[in-house]
Amino acid sequence: MRSGLPLRLELSPCWELAGALLLAHTVAAACLLVVLAGWAGIALAALVLALGCAAAWDRALLRAARSPRWIEIRPSCEAYCVLANGETAALAPLGGGAVTRYWVALGMRSAVRRSLLVPAGMLSAESARLLRLWARWGKLPGVAPGQRPA
Repeated sequence: MRSGLPLRLELSPCWELAGALLLAHTVAAACLLVVLAGWAGIALAALVLALGCAAAWDRALLRAARSPRWIEIRPSCEAYCVLANGETAALAPLGGGAVTRYWVALGMRSAVRRSLLVPAGMLSAESARLLRLWARWGKLPGVAPGQRPA
């Protein structure tokens, strides 16, 4: 990094992810209604729909008390996620197909949450690029060690 200050990447709600979550849970609820007859099918379908709403509220719209608010990458190249209630959790890149131009999947060392999916729509273009660089290489662009700044 270019300075001793941590890089703060603000997360914003992603309506596309919320829609995809709700669509997937709606299809799952419809499948349950087709397979299970009676009150059991209706109750299970309602629970699946409620789970979809809760997932969209927490994971995509970032409205829950433990939803992520921003990602902080420190000069030591360690990354942390700050949650809405003030807690922080260490982040780790997952490798493989976890980094694409559309999303970045990160491992999260938290008692409540094990992973964090950051779609491109949650960050500005430059912030998404920096997060992809960090997740892929474990560091940010800057001056090489031992090189003088211009």
